[in-house]
Amino acid sequence: MVKRKTAYVCSDCGAEFSRWQGQCHDCKAWNTISEFVVSSASASKGKQSGGYSGQTQAQVEILENIDLSALPRFDSSFKELDRVLGGGIVPGAAMLIGGSPGAGKSTMLLQVMCKLASHRPALYVTGEESLQQVAMRAQRLGLPKDKLKLLAETNVDVICDLALKHKPELMVIDSIQVMQVADVQSAPGSVSQVRESAAYLTRFAKMNHIAMFLVGHVTKDGSLAGPKVLEHCIDCSMMLEGESDGRYRTLRSQKNRFGAVNELGVFAMTEHGLKEVSNPSAIFLSRSDEQAPGSVVMVMWEGTRALLVEIQALVDYSQMANPRRVAVGLDQNRMSMLLAVMHRHGNVQMNDQDVFVNAVGGVKISETGADLAILLSMVSSFRNFALAKDLIVFGEVGLAGEIRPVTNGTERLIEAAKHGFTKAIIPHANVPKQAIPNMQVVGVKKLSEALDAIV
Repeated sequence: MVKRKTAYVCSDCGAEFSRWQGQCHDCKAWNTISEFVVSSASASKGKQSGGYSGQTQAQVEILENIDLSALPRFDSSFKELDRVLGGGIVPGAAMLIGGSPGAGKSTMLLQVMCKLASHRPALYVTGEESLQQVAMRAQRLGLPKDKLKLLAETNVDVICDLALKHKPELMVIDSIQVMQVADVQSAPGSVSQVRESAAYLTRFAKMNHIAMFLVGHVTKDGSLAGPKVLEHCIDCSMMLEGESDGRYRTLRSQKNRFGAVNELGVFAMTEHGLKEVSNPSAIFLSRSDEQAPGSVVMVMWEGTRALLVEIQALVDYSQMANPRRVAVGLDQNRMSMLLAVMHRHGNVQMNDQDVFVNAVGGVKISETGADLAILLSMVSSFRNFALAKDLIVFGEVGLAGEIRPVTNGTERLIEAAKHGFTKAIIPHANVPKQAIPNMQVVGVKKLSEALDAIV
């Protein structure tokens, strides 16, 4: 009989303990430690001798002698996906795509696999759908079906054994939450199963130079389901965001060992699957011909490109003792801080006003470069006057009322000029040394100067 031992693992940070305890000493979280059974050394040795891990023995190499030409990147057939990945798919990379139900994770990967299967061996492993369901979806999307290989299986050992026989260059595991390792005595989707399955598949992909996409579920708060160690063991973590009843989807990288972090790709969901949006700024700038108070355009920097986004604000007298502060697509705590800065250094008081701020198009803005645009849009709505339609604004606002510079200021202005904007209010430190054709740039150092510039 194979001897087994018990381990206790924290679901948040992945720390291991010899016995159960209420609090994790590493991340200080409570009630996150769960028990799972791991196989003994003899069992692991037997599995390695009969599986993929017994192929070659590891060797020590000099960093300079490693040949990078043997692992060239290849295109995924989606330029927006290649942008998020850092320039294409790297052989042997383990990539995790998460998203809410209905976001389009399986649809995107099925499109990628069907197109690449025409010139590269590809294997699509589904654990949530039957082979007939995948075939029906491919037929509905009008995808080529003559080359892609399908497998309906949840046992990781069986998947790796079959992959060794068919030798794919690209694999999809849909999804990691339903995969299971036979040696782990727990239900699929548990902390131990997700952890061991991800580690097993990642090790298999690297040893055999197979690019592997793992589909991950999300929890109700929008984070990836499973242990935090899942995001540590993979090479690239991406989130596909968007409302299930909306048209547009954004793919954002949260971790990437082969490219820039926080890179953004934009797609549109159509009846034929996901389509790339070549000019994302156009969908975020669907403005009416008549300019209304409370609207201003700012330039945000995502990864390696600039995006133009419209910021809308609505300020109205409140009938409540505690006026409401609502921010959609923006940090609500930072909006409250900006209201205090405007009261102290701009002499504009909104203590008795409801304030609503929205980033148009469903985009989420996390950078501080939107501070000045948020303040000017709130002032525009509060005083009921419209800002110029050809005005662009960006800049960080400090607690002392100073306007701080942001990164890539010149590149933001150039992108705005391409879309027909002729005036910009930006931090004084971001004013370019060489004038930008057909654009008037106003550099401001304090909040009061920015308020005077819009009068």
